[in-house]
Amino acid sequence: VKLYRMAARQDYALGQYNLANMYRRGDGVAQDLGEALKWYRLAAGKGNRRAQVNLAAMYAKGQGVVRNYVQAYMWYSLAAAGGDEKGAQNRDRAARLMTPQQIAEARRLARQWLEKHRRE
Repeated sequence: VKLYRMAARQDYALGQYNLANMYRRGDGVAQDLGEALKWYRLAAGKGNRRAQVNLAAMYAKGQGVVRNYVQAYMWYSLAAAGGDEKGAQNRDRAARLMTPQQIAEARRLARQWLEKHRRE
């Protein structure tokens, strides 16, 4: 936990992802879904596909956050765009629970995210 926390605070996506996993499961720390979300968001924002999939899953299930299929679809889509097959499969599952308007909004958000991060 100490090493992952140090790496996470130094802005390493893999450290953030691993620390998020520990908080999500309560592995070596008290389970804290809010902390898990925080660290998944940071790692996902850096393009870590596994963090994107796990963040999306938390939105889809309403774990530590209000259930939000638009956010779930967006993060699954970003993971899928990076080649993550699980992200693509889960994106398609989420789509079955969404309206066409929600899907359009999620796609718009994913495009915006990709455009912003391609410039960086």
